[in-house]
Amino acid sequence: MTEAATAPAFAGHLAVESGPALRFLLVEDSVADNELVIRALHNGGFTFTSTTVETAEQFRQHVRAHRPDIILADYNLGDWRGLDALNILHDEGLDIPLILVTGALGEVTAVDCIKQGVSDYVLKGSLTRLPLAIRRTLEAQRAREQRKRSEHALAEKAEELARSNRDLEQFASVASHDLQEPLRMVAAYTQLLSERYRGKMDADADKYMGYAVEGALRMQAMIRDLLAFSRVGRDAKQGNADCNIALAGAILNLQAVIEDSGARITHDSLPTIAADPTQLIQLFQNLIGNAIKFRGKEKPAIKISVERQGEAWAFSVADNGIGIAPEHRDVIFVIFQRLHSREEYAGNGLGLAICQKIVEQNGGKLWVESEPGVGSTFRFTLPATRLHEQHAE
Repeated sequence: MTEAATAPAFAGHLAVESGPALRFLLVEDSVADNELVIRALHNGGFTFTSTTVETAEQFRQHVRAHRPDIILADYNLGDWRGLDALNILHDEGLDIPLILVTGALGEVTAVDCIKQGVSDYVLKGSLTRLPLAIRRTLEAQRAREQRKRSEHALAEKAEELARSNRDLEQFASVASHDLQEPLRMVAAYTQLLSERYRGKMDADADKYMGYAVEGALRMQAMIRDLLAFSRVGRDAKQGNADCNIALAGAILNLQAVIEDSGARITHDSLPTIAADPTQLIQLFQNLIGNAIKFRGKEKPAIKISVERQGEAWAFSVADNGIGIAPEHRDVIFVIFQRLHSREEYAGNGLGLAICQKIVEQNGGKLWVESEPGVGSTFRFTLPATRLHEQHAE
């Protein structure tokens, strides 16, 4: 094993590094060839230190102890080959670029070496090409390391966001659950006071008591909805869900409002997918319920359609209701966002937020297309797989 001192860049050449000298590890058993490679590095304008090893054991010890910036290895080294150095790097878990510097290398062999992970190769008869190969390899290494850092940072942010979402969902679940009992007491006793003392006090007292009862009941409804929202996905039971059965369950749950409104619901034959059947019922129920609630002057006409689009099923729930203005098409999916007063339409604005959460947790996307006064079409995608197909993959 031999080492060379730091070599300054020759005059007229631009050093590739403005910081510390590059550390080269040369894997070479010919003294003459080793000197030619070092001269090519000088001529290339590098500031560097170099160490030369000949055997596989020397190579393994050096990369463990010193970790060079780049390795220049001869292809034929007597008892072993430069390509074996690549295998040693893999065994040691090291990502260090390696360039083969060889006297001859067939095209088929060269391609195979590149496929196995060699950064580049340079023929000893064309060492003037070596500096360019080194610069290109180092640039690729920097880009790869930057990509890894970015991916790592992104993964950390994703995990942090997922943890934050879990904490928020747990908080919402616990808070809404724990608030139910004291709020039930408040609502019950304000209702009792209102019933018992209505007309026994002045008009203002009756009005204020009515406000208190209304506020308590509204808060109860909001807490129930918040609890339902926080539970989406937490209690999901993945299985093969027949969307036809889920839709039938949703229609059964809405039977009273369907009959009261005179709504007419038609649908295509729907597929079976990998999802929680209960969540699918809730999804269809909320979308159909919204179509009935926000109906126009005509009786509600609701059409559920589906078509296969590559690896996904594309569903649509179309109605002839009041429609949604363009500037409100994103707002409607935000939790507790309402476009109308409670006097016009009941509810707390969680239905579509729950729908979006269900669709996204099942790997799909939900959006709306609408024209005010004409109607709305809610579209969503869900993966076109069944449970046994997921296991097979």
